[in-house]
Amino acid sequence: MEAKPIKLILEDGTELRGKSFGYEGSIAGEVVFNTAMTGYPESLTDPSYKGQLLVLTYPLVGNYGVPKEDSENDLYKFFESDQLHISALIISDYSFEYSHWNAEKSLGDWLKEHKIPGIFDVDTRRITKILREKGSMLGKIVFNDIEPEAYDPNQHNLVANVSIGERKVYGNGKYKILLIDCGVKYNIIRYLLDRDTTVIRVPWDHDISKEEYDGLFISNGPGDPKQCSTTIASLSEAYKSDTPIFGICLGNQLMALAAGADTYKLKYGHRSHNQPVLEVGTDKAYITSQNHGFAIDNETLPEGWEPLFVNLNDNTNEGMKHLGKPFFSTQFHPEASGGPTDTAHLFDVFLENIEKSLKK
Repeated sequence: MEAKPIKLILEDGTELRGKSFGYEGSIAGEVVFNTAMTGYPESLTDPSYKGQLLVLTYPLVGNYGVPKEDSENDLYKFFESDQLHISALIISDYSFEYSHWNAEKSLGDWLKEHKIPGIFDVDTRRITKILREKGSMLGKIVFNDIEPEAYDPNQHNLVANVSIGERKVYGNGKYKILLIDCGVKYNIIRYLLDRDTTVIRVPWDHDISKEEYDGLFISNGPGDPKQCSTTIASLSEAYKSDTPIFGICLGNQLMALAAGADTYKLKYGHRSHNQPVLEVGTDKAYITSQNHGFAIDNETLPEGWEPLFVNLNDNTNEGMKHLGKPFFSTQFHPEASGGPTDTAHLFDVFLENIEKSLKK
């Protein structure tokens, strides 16, 4: 069957005509690109992509299909959440034939099931060069000449859309971890459960003062961190105690805002599996997986806080730490899936902080 025509229109007026391989519909959102070679099942289910039209720069996509929805510890084993969060997928070359021992369906069929448009046979290199020059911009996927209204996801509280609806507990380990879910990736929960913990997952606006826990974790998530005023207020209160805190991605930004620092929108964000970061004060560099469009302004970090990591490409903040209390965070993803695991040991640091705290 011949693929039907579909097109992408960027905010600057650029129009690219391609072919449809997903849901036959129109949608609007923010156009961003990811440079990873593999891991599209994980990327498409990453809540941090909520409201975005995702461009994959690797030219061949779909060749290994989509894995089965097997579960373990009440979490899908091969995905980062229980649903697709992108608004549309934009690629260069789509493989209609797929082959993998764990594949259950094609990428195109998966997109159709979840009513997400997919466009291929477009010049993704050209799109990426435009975004690198002009920055992330709004865009529209237009099918059957039906053009949707423009939509800027960063003007909305996306975290409220992707956070869990009610409190949920995983595991039965030695240490109680209270996880504020701002759009958590499942692999974060897996990493915590592998370290003898009980994970108490709560909504982004949950009253954490009523919870008992040994460590506080703030997850990744989509959009502008300043939309999460309730979470920021909760963290400000949490800072009054000495209970260890660890934040990742959006969690890093929320911790900074709670401390009194400021955040800003990056030109086109960091979305790849190969971002180099330097641990401040050392000669240790790590390769990291990242997915964020906002960053902390290092110049605004208040007394008592300092950068923990910096990006070696553009010197932006990649984490911070408190100088007197066991609070730290990273902008990148130590739990990366797919992606490098160079910084997975930071989960061990978090647990070591908890052990030390409990011995006091």
